Amino acid sequence: MVELRNSQFGKNVIVEENPLSKWLFSNTTSAWIWLVLRVYLGYSWLKAGIGKVTSDAWTGDKAGVAIEGFMKGALAKAEAGDVAGWYAWFLENVVIPNAVPFSYMVAWGEVLVGIGLIVGMLTGIAAFFGATMNMSFLLAGTVSSNPVMFMIAIVLILAWKVAGWYGLDRWVLPRLGTPWSSRNK
Repeated sequence: MVELRNSQFGKNVIVEENPLSKWLFSNTTSAWIWLVLRVYLGYSWLKAGIGKVTSDAWTGDKAGVAIEGFMKGALAKAEAGDVAGWYAWFLENVVIPNAVPFSYMVAWGEVLVGIGLIVGMLTGIAAFFGATMNMSFLLAGTVSSNPVMFMIAIVLILAWKVAGWYGLDRWVLPRLGTPWSSRNK
């Protein structure tokens, strides 16, 4: 139940949460669902990241070559109208001139997101960064498995309180607390 306050009229309105979303996002008995999705998504990120971290074109002697080629492909799609103009500008003026650091960020970011999701530590944050990478790939015109991975990441973000219950979050989150809790003030 959520109580909404309206200071303009001086009345409070009570909005009941539906039982399914309350169970999914707040009840630890739903944690097994999130465990399956979390491990699947984490494995996908970890596998992709390890492939990049062990590749010379991503993090080796030729670091930046792979991401530069990928971005140039996205720029070609922009000319055909398949990539937004503002994103093409970002790729051309920010990413490509800094291909080496972006290459390392993508490769190691995928590994870290994968590990975070698999072990269930800071699950919501790991899912957020995974969704950010998925959105970047989608904006660059690459569909592949990105829409499915993006949707799984979004529901994991929504389920952050219970998604890592069968993982390290069970112990880490209570110790860290939240920025909005009175305990941290």
